Amino acid sequence: MRKVSFRKVDVDGFNIFYREAGRDAPVLLLLHGFPTASHMFRDLIPQLVDQFRLIAPDLPGFGQSDMPERTKFNYTFDNISGIIDRFTEVIGLGRFAIYVFDYGAPTGFRLAMRHPGRITSIVSQNGNAYVEGLSDGWDPIRAYWQEPSEANRAVLRALLTPETTYWQYTHGVADASAVSPDGNSLDNFYLARPGADEVQLDLFGDYKSNVALYPEFQNYFRRHKPPLLAVWGKNDPFFLPAGAEAFKRDIPDAEVRFFDTGHFALETHCDEIAAAIRDFLAP
Repeated sequence: MRKVSFRKVDVDGFNIFYREAGRDAPVLLLLHGFPTASHMFRDLIPQLVDQFRLIAPDLPGFGQSDMPERTKFNYTFDNISGIIDRFTEVIGLGRFAIYVFDYGAPTGFRLAMRHPGRITSIVSQNGNAYVEGLSDGWDPIRAYWQEPSEANRAVLRALLTPETTYWQYTHGVADASAVSPDGNSLDNFYLARPGADEVQLDLFGDYKSNVALYPEFQNYFRRHKPPLLAVWGKNDPFFLPAGAEAFKRDIPDAEVRFFDTGHFALETHCDEIAAAIRDFLAP
C-alpha cells in the first residue's frame, strides 16, 4: 500500500484535518457524512491510490478538524461547505472529482453549483438530492424542522447514542459480523466529546436547508450533466433507492448500481465500490 499522509491545514483560522494519498494523478475529493469522519474511507483509499490522488477532509465539527463552540461558529451546511470550498483552494486543488456520502452530498453539491467548471465527475454513495430519496426515518427530524422546540430537539438525542450508531452501521447488512467495530467505535468517541451533541442537533435542524436546495441541485445536474455514478446500499434506512434512480431523470447517462447492504456500504462492499469507481473514472 502506498503511504497515506495525515495533515492539518489552516483554512482562514479553522484547522481542517485531512488524509492524502497518491500524487500526480486525477484528484478525488472524498466527503464523509454523519456521524463519521474521513476514517470511513480507510479501506477505500488503498484500493484507489494507484489511480488517483485522494483527499479526504474531516468536515468542520467532525473527526480531527476543529469543533469550535456554537457561540463562535454557526453550524450550517452553507458554512461547512464554505470552509471545504476554501480548503480546496488553500491546498491548491484545481479540477477534481467528488465522492459524496450522506452529509458530504449537500456539501459537495454546493461546491459543484459554485464551481461547475472545477468538478470533473461525481460519485454518490447514498448521497441524496431528491425528496423521493428521503425515507420515513426522517420524520422525527422533519418534526423538528416544522417546530424547532426543545421537546422536538430532545427527541433527536436518540439518534446520537452508541446503540443508534451501531444500528446505522449494521441495519440492512446480511451479516453484522462482517462490519468492523472500528468505524462505529471511533464515531461514538467523537460524538461523546463535550458539545458534540449540540453541534449535531444544530445540523439536524439545518438539514432542511439541503432539502430546500434540491431543486437547485437538480438544475445543476440538468444544466451541466456531470458524469455521475451512484453506488447505493439499497437497504439504507434513511436514503431510499428511489433517490439513486432519480439522478437519471436529470442526467440520463448516470450510472446507478445497487448493493445488498445498508447506509455504510463501504463497510461491507468496499471492493465492489472501488472497482465500480475505477471503471467509471478510468481515463
